[in-house]
Amino acid sequence: MANPSVEVLYNQIFINNNFVNSLSRKTFATINPANKKKIIDVAEADKDDVDLAVNAAKTAFKPDSEWRKMDASARGKLMYKLSELIDKHKIHLANLESLDNGKPYSDSLLDIDMAISTLQYYAGFADKIHGTTIPADGPYFAFTKHQPVGVVGQIIPWNYPILMLAWKWGPALATGCTIVFKPAEQTPLTALHVAALSKEAGFPDGVINVVPGYGPTAGQAIASHQEINKVAFTGSTEVGKLIMEEAAKSNLKRVSLELGGKSPLVIFNDFDVDEAAKIAHDAVFANMGQNCCAGSRTFVQEGIYEKFVEKAASLASQKKVGDQFDADTQLGPLVRF
Repeated sequence: MANPSVEVLYNQIFINNNFVNSLSRKTFATINPANKKKIIDVAEADKDDVDLAVNAAKTAFKPDSEWRKMDASARGKLMYKLSELIDKHKIHLANLESLDNGKPYSDSLLDIDMAISTLQYYAGFADKIHGTTIPADGPYFAFTKHQPVGVVGQIIPWNYPILMLAWKWGPALATGCTIVFKPAEQTPLTALHVAALSKEAGFPDGVINVVPGYGPTAGQAIASHQEINKVAFTGSTEVGKLIMEEAAKSNLKRVSLELGGKSPLVIFNDFDVDEAAKIAHDAVFANMGQNCCAGSRTFVQEGIYEKFVEKAASLASQKKVGDQFDADTQLGPLVRF
């Protein structure tokens, strides 16, 4: 059950399967968005800490390492074990997520269930990654073989902290990569707890590293690092451009970007107005509107415009706004304005 006074067990940087303070000893406060009160101080990673994390990830990726020599099916079993541990700790994680992010507790439970499913999907995928054979003229045998890219830097936003983690970790771990992961500075707590669970699951040292910190310091260090082979980022278009620039200027690392958008809905006169208003309402209010694909622009044909506005306003006025741990709350506090 929901418990807003949940204990925070982990607030340090996670490198090489150990929780450590930042080299600078700097910390930053993570805040409960419902009341603007500090939850706890978290160790603040910057460039030097990222270097340590990358070195750990590089060591874990060496050809003779435990991780590289591990069977693909064994990687999948480790990932499945992690998903089971997340399920075992689901109540605690949901409390942490709502405390740190502000989303209603029921939404956090749903996010965690989806994170579990994501990790289990990729766990099943781990031993099904293969290349192709290619017909070739003459006495030749041609084939392709898929290989992990190496150390992967991952940077996520604050709107779906634990679900974003699963979306980033799942494919990287399934393919045999090692990870340097930066959660959003607003919402680092569940990532650090799941890092502890990854150690309990049995992931070798250095495979998963979590460096909480700020974008201009820890994030920039990841994007520009010469020993990181790929960076995956979810966030704003403005920051995505900076990451692509840093990736190009450093070692031309591979980049995958999921950037913010303004997703439109177009509603015509011949569509059911009640249904349209409900769809539009859910599209823009889901996760307090903090959603990369929120339906944040609605175009309504003039024949039903007035009726649509009336119904949309009615739905919005019925929305229960309140504390994220109140069972009746449908719209919790915004984690960032």
